[in-house]
Amino acid sequence: MHEDKRQFAAKHPKGTKLNPQIARAVKEKISDGKITCAASHKIAYDLKVTPAEVGVAVDLLESRLSKCQMGLFGYRPQKRIANPAKTISPEMKEAIKNELVDGRISCESCWKISERLGAPKMKVSEACEKLEIKISQCQLGAFGR
Repeated sequence: MHEDKRQFAAKHPKGTKLNPQIARAVKEKISDGKITCAASHKIAYDLKVTPAEVGVAVDLLESRLSKCQMGLFGYRPQKRIANPAKTISPEMKEAIKNELVDGRISCESCWKISERLGAPKMKVSEACEKLEIKISQCQLGAFGR
């Protein structure tokens, strides 16, 4: 079994301060050392802060993000649940291709495509899997480039 070393705070510069308001909200949603992507984004929305600020608090509290809404991480036992789509609409394919930067697409761009096309976030992720396009820059900071 994987040993969880919990050194998420080390991702940030020494002296990074924990926002007390965000920390309180995150602590209320942590269960078994984890907080879901959806709960983290709701905190950001409710407190009118960026998802990245919530992600910093999650890291500084040495908690783990779980159940990525794009299906990329945080599920058990398989870790990720996004699989390549069987089919992709031409609109989805074009929207994804239009958002590529250096052959990748950001998590935030995927969310915008989801909203614009009225498609579940997971469908955008699955389309990216089918097109062999990496999703980068988690809005909460779980993964970068």
